[in-house]
Amino acid sequence: MPDTAPPTWDTRYAGEALLFGEAPNRFLAAQSARLKHGWSALAVADGEGRNGVWLAEQGLAVLSIDASAVAQAKARRLAASRRVDLQFELADLETWSFPQAAFDVVAGIFIQFANPSLRARLFRAMQRALKPGGLILLEGYRPEQLAYGTGGPRIVENLYTEAMLRDAFAEFEILQLNAYDAVIEEGAGHRGMSALIDLVARAPSQDQMQG
Repeated sequence: MPDTAPPTWDTRYAGEALLFGEAPNRFLAAQSARLKHGWSALAVADGEGRNGVWLAEQGLAVLSIDASAVAQAKARRLAASRRVDLQFELADLETWSFPQAAFDVVAGIFIQFANPSLRARLFRAMQRALKPGGLILLEGYRPEQLAYGTGGPRIVENLYTEAMLRDAFAEFEILQLNAYDAVIEEGAGHRGMSALIDLVARAPSQDQMQG
């Protein structure tokens, strides 16, 4: 019987080319004005490092986590080529223990390998990892992406809707929540017209938590 198992992330990241390109995600780069030099940032499922490296270039202290050692080797090379320092940690997000109240920014860009159960746990962990007043930066595909077929999972349950994100981040201040279609060019992995949704949300401040 032929092996029909999906390719592992190490297999997907094999080869010299960066699967999702070297440039940062466009949504993330558009948030530069919200970021402050010296902040701490967690880049979740950061793959080959394009987003974590960009955050480090903005003067943030970055922890880049991913489950693929192959991807992280490429991320280290990218960081060296761009002459920035960031921390890397190999992390299985099914079991990784997120630090508590440790980061000013948590970024999750196309982390839609997560099924609804894992996603709910990840979103809660990402929220707890933020310092009071910290920012969640999240971009994903909407269910309409299945018709485009230009990237992302082929499982509708893993995709994001506005209502789902509002519910998941109900205790946060929603600063931006936009659903739209746009052409993206992110390596071979994300290429073409895409059904996107972006979220910027702020954790409660210390005063709000005490109130």
